[in-house]
Amino acid sequence: MSFAVPTEHYLLLSAVLFCIGVAGVATKRNPIVVFMCIEIMLNAANLGFVALGRHFGDVGGQIYTMLIIAVAAGEVAIGLAIIVSLFRTRETIDLDEADLLKL
Repeated sequence: MSFAVPTEHYLLLSAVLFCIGVAGVATKRNPIVVFMCIEIMLNAANLGFVALGRHFGDVGGQIYTMLIIAVAAGEVAIGLAIIVSLFRTRETIDLDEADLLKL
């Protein structure tokens, strides 16, 4: 017997994860939590790409997923460097006080 999970369930899970990530980015002020929510959103997109790639029998979903994983790794490295720099200059990581780029 084959108990394959339908593609719609994967896409529904992907949409729920993406909405959780958007809600976290919109409501949280801690930059570490914001980066974690962005990672949840990227992983939701990865799940959607892989599910649709499996549904259509195409490897394009896996290729896009590898690209997103590479972008996420760069985003984490640069984001944490910005947080460390902000902490060194302002001694806080509160996003409300991060106005270094404002004129």
